[in-house]
Amino acid sequence: QLVESGGGSVQDGVSLILSCTASEDSLSKYSMAWFRQAPGKEREFVAGIDRTAAETYYADSVKGRFTVARDNAENTGYLRMNNLTPEDTAAYYCAADLNGYLLNSMGAYEYWGQGTQVTVSL
Repeated sequence: QLVESGGGSVQDGVSLILSCTASEDSLSKYSMAWFRQAPGKEREFVAGIDRTAAETYYADSVKGRFTVARDNAENTGYLRMNNLTPEDTAAYYCAADLNGYLLNSMGAYEYWGQGTQVTVSL
């Protein structure tokens, strides 16, 4: 089970850190990704990280502003979001893939959290 936290309502330009904690298994066995879904839009890939944090992968829309990380000892993944804009407003979901692939497709991930809302206003 994956549980996200850290969302909230903020003004543009500020930073937030989202967390994703696994409660029933060792997260070190999984690659992880963050997706987001804005109202009326499809869920889209944001960032991914492999099992050991050796590789990361970002959507172009967040590259240079967001940083994905993980602490396997704490069984937690993170998404640091800097310089937020209203276009980043969405529900953010973490996902995990036991195969360990680093992919931007929703279908690659077997496990999902319930989501945490991020709302950015001017």
